[in-house]
Amino acid sequence: MDKIYEKAEAATDFLRKVLEDRLSKVAIVLGSGLGALADELTDQVAIPYRQIPFFSQSTVEGHAGQLVAGKLEGIPIIAMQGRLHTYEGYDMATVTFPVRVLKALGVDILILTNAAGGLNPSYQAGDLMGLNDHIFLPGMVGNNPLRGFNDERLGTRFPAINRVYPPEFLDIAVEEAEKLEINFHRGVYIMLTGPNFETPAELRFLRGIGADAVGMSTVPEVIVAAHSGMRVLGISTITNMATGAPGVEPNHLEVLEVGKQAGPRLAKLIKNIIPRLLESSNQG
Repeated sequence: MDKIYEKAEAATDFLRKVLEDRLSKVAIVLGSGLGALADELTDQVAIPYRQIPFFSQSTVEGHAGQLVAGKLEGIPIIAMQGRLHTYEGYDMATVTFPVRVLKALGVDILILTNAAGGLNPSYQAGDLMGLNDHIFLPGMVGNNPLRGFNDERLGTRFPAINRVYPPEFLDIAVEEAEKLEINFHRGVYIMLTGPNFETPAELRFLRGIGADAVGMSTVPEVIVAAHSGMRVLGISTITNMATGAPGVEPNHLEVLEVGKQAGPRLAKLIKNIIPRLLESSNQG
């Protein structure tokens, strides 16, 4: 790793001065079409990624590309309005660098949201899915954010990933979704690098190996969160059904539109979840 610890320290020093007392134990990464939640933060300060040392700029439509810190119903929150993807040309270390910085800022709980295609036939566009596991196809063929030199200051050489999605976090999400009458599933997220959407044969393969939803992000951040000792709640917005049926042609504008429509439901859910996640962590 190319001096990631030192670069994270430089970014953290900059952010501490700008954010002042707006630090938090909870951070949210807002995926495609879901950035509006950050606008609800009060007493907020927004910092474009290009101003933060060693951050890279998001180039994807639907990703504002800024870090926002403030309060969500009185609770301090740090929100990343947009993320980086490998299909933009960034390597895994660059894509996951913001997670390193969030950890250095004191974040213990990372909420990751994304837009995903529904592979499970029981899902519908607009549903939400909580990640109870993932399949990291790029990582299985060597494209892993932990590949290379391991700096023990960042984490252990061989981190365990099986507890990165605490069941108690997902139970909280399910309970709060039921209260809000939101269609919420538990499922397995599979990551491909994109940016093309999948072929019908690929979709049949992904369903066959046990995936419920497919996307182009999130898992590298999960891996680095686990390496850093953070705990994760992952939530996918099912923006389209990845059926591979003839005449069904997904597109990014559709993803953004469904994401925007689902945004208010996701925002309500996250507002209800965060106090309980903090309570659960304090008890643990």
